Amino acid sequence: MSTNDNPVLFGNGDELPSNHSSNPHINELISRRQVLAGGAALGALAFLGSALPGTAEAAEPAAKGLAAGPFKRRTKLPFSPVAITRADAITVPAGYQARAFIPWGTPITGGYPAYLDDGSNSAQDQAEQLGMHHDGMHFFPIDAQRGHGRKSDHGLLVLNHEYVDVPLLHPNGATVVAGKRSNAEEVRKEINAHGVSVVEIRRGLDGQWSVLPSARNRRVTGATPMQISGPARGHALLHTRYSPAGIATRGTLNNCANGFTPWGTYLTCEENWAGYFATRDSDLPRELSRYGLRSSSRYGWETLPGDEFERFDATRKSPAARDDYRNEPNHFGWIVEIDPFAPESVPIKRTALGRFAHEGLVFAPVKAGRPVVCYSGDDSQNEYIYKYVSRDHYRPGRSNGSLLDEGTLYVARFNASGQGEWLALDVHDKAFQRACSAAGVSFADQGEVLINTRLAADIAGATKMDRPEWGAVNPDNGEVYFTLTNNSSRSVPDAANPRPANAFGHIVRWRELSKNYGGRRFAWSLFMLAGPETDSVGPNGQPLNADNRLASPDGLWFDEEGRLWIQTDMSGSQLASGPFGNNQMLVADPRSGELKRFLVGPQGAEVTGITATPDFRTLFVNIQHPGEGSTPSNLLSAWPDGPGKRPRSATVIITREDGKRLL
Repeated sequence: MSTNDNPVLFGNGDELPSNHSSNPHINELISRRQVLAGGAALGALAFLGSALPGTAEAAEPAAKGLAAGPFKRRTKLPFSPVAITRADAITVPAGYQARAFIPWGTPITGGYPAYLDDGSNSAQDQAEQLGMHHDGMHFFPIDAQRGHGRKSDHGLLVLNHEYVDVPLLHPNGATVVAGKRSNAEEVRKEINAHGVSVVEIRRGLDGQWSVLPSARNRRVTGATPMQISGPARGHALLHTRYSPAGIATRGTLNNCANGFTPWGTYLTCEENWAGYFATRDSDLPRELSRYGLRSSSRYGWETLPGDEFERFDATRKSPAARDDYRNEPNHFGWIVEIDPFAPESVPIKRTALGRFAHEGLVFAPVKAGRPVVCYSGDDSQNEYIYKYVSRDHYRPGRSNGSLLDEGTLYVARFNASGQGEWLALDVHDKAFQRACSAAGVSFADQGEVLINTRLAADIAGATKMDRPEWGAVNPDNGEVYFTLTNNSSRSVPDAANPRPANAFGHIVRWRELSKNYGGRRFAWSLFMLAGPETDSVGPNGQPLNADNRLASPDGLWFDEEGRLWIQTDMSGSQLASGPFGNNQMLVADPRSGELKRFLVGPQGAEVTGITATPDFRTLFVNIQHPGEGSTPSNLLSAWPDGPGKRPRSATVIITREDGKRLL
């Protein structure tokens, strides 16, 4: 039976809202701080006593003592904006060129099996090929084993593979009998198409990039053995049949955005992982119910016999957790550290960073002798933004991932005054203890707090956000930016929130009010409000226009000169009709408020993932699920291989035709 006949098994994977706390929503705060513009769009906010860029004033430098780069001289964005289009192609400005690179199925290791367009590659083939649905990624110069390298023509491109389109992965979709999966080979292939790819690449004298047959090439999949570290390691809530001691696990799933460390390792983030599991228990513990587990899973992997598949069934089947997989979902929702330069190394799940639907991880500027600070968003409706501050200090050349095992996790509360607080989720913090006591909730130890990060944030009093996505830190002044892509669950408008739901999304930013980013206070404002001309505010304080209108901002990245690159993830009616066209990538200058569209993707695709070489002559951008919804008999995109071929996610290499720096 085809997957089209099983919509329950093969849904879109988005989590259902599970935050039923009474915590305030960010829109309630915006409504008390904003000024209506023309009765439809929200006006620009004051930010630390100065106007937002676009009200004829530049952004202020970083507060004294912040570790941020100096301002650089910069002219207007030097390209003509790309027009909105629904073409089934990559569109970039005049003077630039874009070509597809390493699409799903590209052989990178083992026997280097060729990609077969009819879907007949085996599960083992897929374990040796690029995974499906490219997402977050990072380019590591080949001289970056211990941190920042400068080599621009040779390096490791490391990229996530978020999920799979089952109809395209197999010759004729999945085999389903009486609502259950019946072909173990197909499911193994799906598990192997998830995860991360490490690919060694080189730029030749002709300027073209190619994959090297390297021992560093590697696939990390949904079945790769991994270790667990940090406060939750060995916790009773992590005991499973596979790891009775709760210290090891298998695989990483739904890898969305990413991060990279100052010591030269890659961080992959587990986002909408809850849908991979099913449980038939009616009395779910809080560590499952608060994350939205249901009686059926997205792919139905748990319906096959055998330990490798039964782990996706979280139903209690034995007296002891060590004898079943009731705790297997607790092994997911973490950030996983991978050493791209050591293919023999075991990936590590860093539990001190919290368990939720991690979109990505972005580090504040790092300075020797100070703690490392990083931020992550929980990409689900009405969830939160988090900050981690390490206990120990960063030592260049000596520090490693252990900095991510001992520290304090905070959650953000955005106050209507424009100030904000970081609330500690620490079993030893007195304010958190008082909040737990008032709520009648207890945690035995810090491991239990982190396994129940969402509940802990509810109790602390965090602010509900409109699906926090990617973050980025402005190298000019140290401000932190986060995309809030949309939130259809908010249905009650008021005078200051004229839209009945946040269908278009916005970007929020804040400035830490401490010298080293580790403090508990910040000041915040909106950077922009996405939407059509009649319901938007750009970085310059004016409505968006034909050169820059967008919806559902998602991917976010600052280049070294302080320009902000914004990627979109529209879906459904926003893609099919209306003023936005296909998903796109734009460039903003926070200093001037200028915003231009730089790229438009092919039909049905999300534009996601971005990184560049140190010389800024090559930009890598990922195109995910072109022709989304395609089946073998109904291909909705011909990108990148042409008519009659199955559409494939791929990386796009963007360069200038004259070979100079991109901007």
